[in-house]
Amino acid sequence: MSRTESEPSQLGFIHVVSGNGKGKTTSAFGLALRAAGHGFRTLVIQFMKKGWDYGELKAVKGVPEITIIQFGTSEFIDKKKPKPIDFAEAKAALDRARSAIFDEDWDFLILDEVNVALDFNLLSENDVLDLIKQKPKNLELVLTGRNASNSIIELADYYSEICEHKHPYQRNILARKGVEF
Repeated sequence: MSRTESEPSQLGFIHVVSGNGKGKTTSAFGLALRAAGHGFRTLVIQFMKKGWDYGELKAVKGVPEITIIQFGTSEFIDKKKPKPIDFAEAKAALDRARSAIFDEDWDFLILDEVNVALDFNLLSENDVLDLIKQKPKNLELVLTGRNASNSIIELADYYSEICEHKHPYQRNILARKGVEF
């Protein structure tokens, strides 16, 4: 093993991928694929994404080291008027994440769009901070979504902000299969 490679016991960092640009989930899935290539097992818990036809879901079906569990509904959430189901689904996702951090089946845990769930006030920030602080030392944890809070960023070992400078949406071009979803 070279000095740039790590043993599984050297896992355990916290990643936050946020910002207003495209590619936060894609970045997390790239990390999951890289981890799978080395035999690490990843659980992806997706907040606010249940029922959507995302390409990454199809792409990783044949990768046994990656498991995806979706929560939410197939409808967009009105940030000012979330429905009771939106709160219930966010809580269920966080409950599943709590059980996953103590499950030795996983080397990586990705909480996709958890920052958005926090920004929409579907979850308590303290509950998410407690989960982060309770994670085992050898579990790599990734939190994605726009508007990551300063408290979450402070706990991160990696903080990446994806910034939009230009996007086809600005020219009224709708989301394209294989690119945006």
